[in-house]
Amino acid sequence: MTIEPQATSAARTIKVDALARVEGEGALTVRVKDGVITDVKFRIFEPPRFFEALLQGRPYSDAPDVTARICGICPVAYIMGSSQAMEAALGVEVGDAIRRVRRMMYCGEWIESHVLHAYLLHAPDFLGCQDALQIAKTHPGVVERALQLKKLGNQILEVVGGRAVHPVNTKVGGFYKAPRKAEVRALAEPLKRAVEDSLATVKLFAGLDFPAYEYDYTFVAMHHEQDYAIERGRLMSNRGLDIDISEFEEHFDEEHVRHSNALHGVMKDGSGPYMVGPLARYALNHEQLSPLAKQAAKEAGLGTIVRNPFQSIVVRAVETLYACEEALKIAEAYEEPDPPSASIEIRAGRGHGCTEAPRGLCWHRYDLDGEGRILTARIVPPTSQNQKQIERDLWGVVQANLHLPDEDLKWRCEQTIRNYDPCISCATHFLKLTVERE
Repeated sequence: MTIEPQATSAARTIKVDALARVEGEGALTVRVKDGVITDVKFRIFEPPRFFEALLQGRPYSDAPDVTARICGICPVAYIMGSSQAMEAALGVEVGDAIRRVRRMMYCGEWIESHVLHAYLLHAPDFLGCQDALQIAKTHPGVVERALQLKKLGNQILEVVGGRAVHPVNTKVGGFYKAPRKAEVRALAEPLKRAVEDSLATVKLFAGLDFPAYEYDYTFVAMHHEQDYAIERGRLMSNRGLDIDISEFEEHFDEEHVRHSNALHGVMKDGSGPYMVGPLARYALNHEQLSPLAKQAAKEAGLGTIVRNPFQSIVVRAVETLYACEEALKIAEAYEEPDPPSASIEIRAGRGHGCTEAPRGLCWHRYDLDGEGRILTARIVPPTSQNQKQIERDLWGVVQANLHLPDEDLKWRCEQTIRNYDPCISCATHFLKLTVERE
């Protein structure tokens, strides 16, 4: 970080040349006049990748493998969403046996992704460390537990999907090959240990010191009456919205703003930004959590709704516990689906798919011609939906912390962004923060 001296103390410019533990390239500008914030812009200047255009003209069967490359940490979110959309377009019914295996694989992704973010990317903010390497020196057991949990999540993806990153055993309609019964059942014992490790994780994060900030969010998430929604459900909000996933475009849109290459999700009714992700899921699906997860959340001091975004690290730990329990339940009862994939007849059609990526709603829509080729594609990932709410949180957090020195204020801004685990990219981490005071 470099701090450029100013002519007067009233005007300060702060530049953060490298933001670690957030995926991608971005910049933040905050303008303050007479102690009041007048403008906040969270800019994403990483170039767009045009996956929707890349899909046009390709056969429907390419969609899961192509969209999986959008993210190396959460490929299952894109595999499942695109597969479900294609199945809807083609009129394919997937049986419960295949659905359960898919849910187990998705639980593996939740485990590895939540653990990666909460332990290695977000926890350093609360433990006063620059990165996980420092945590390893001061809390070696904590990092060891994190690596064991993440390893198990990857192992689930390997057993079910054939590979931990960008699984190769998935297809529209199900799987190329049914995961072997012995290999799936063998996951039960490590999953039992993972439940205990997840309980310890909830307790660990519950004891962290959280900044005092709350916001009355518009939460949007999937909801299902029987399950804590991951791979199926309707779209709901805490403001009364209750729609089928096919109605998403009637209520939500994206807009291109001048200061960012990332599209900003908006509600068409003009009601303001909305939040997707762990806090939204927890608020709308608390009753669908397992008894153990509910009890862990209660003992961690969480109510049925959490409005402090800094406590999202605790909610992620609760969801990790639930995912371990759910994967264990499926593993212990697993029987190989026969056949491993539903039959498909090519036809023209439109289909929608939506699942809950670890960071929130991941929505897909595709149009197919009579030969099963993709005419149009639209993918709305969770980070674009959260962009406006991230800006709103930054506004509130900075306004409440203007008394902090430049370096501390910079840190608090970074921490606020990391509450969302924004998936900008998984390589170069870059944030420029400018604070202009008059």
